[in-house]
Amino acid sequence: MATMAKEAGVKVQPLADRVLIMPLEAEEKTSSGIYIPDTAKEKQQRGKIVAVGKGRTDENGKLQPLEVKAGDTVLYGRYSGTELKIEGDDYLILKEEDILAILK
Repeated sequence: MATMAKEAGVKVQPLADRVLIMPLEAEEKTSSGIYIPDTAKEKQQRGKIVAVGKGRTDENGKLQPLEVKAGDTVLYGRYSGTELKIEGDDYLILKEEDILAILK
C-alpha cells in the first residue's frame, strides 16, 4: 500500500519501488563528549522514510509490495539515490534495493 508523506507536510508520492527519505542529522559530538565541527562531519547514511511507492511488478505481472514502510529508520548506501529539496527541507529519493537495513 502506498503512503504519501502527509504527516511531514510533503506532497510527494514515490513511484514503483522508490522511497522518500528524510536524512537524519549527523552527530554533533562524539560519545566521549568532543564536539565535531561542521567541516569534519561525514554525510549521514541514516534516515527516516516519509513515503513509499506501491511496489515493484515482477516478471509475472504481480505487484510485489515493499518491505519498508513510512516511519522506518533505515541505513542506505553512501552514494545512493537522488537528493532533492522540498519546501526548504532536504530529502533523498531512492530505490528500495539501495536500502541496506532497517534500524530497530
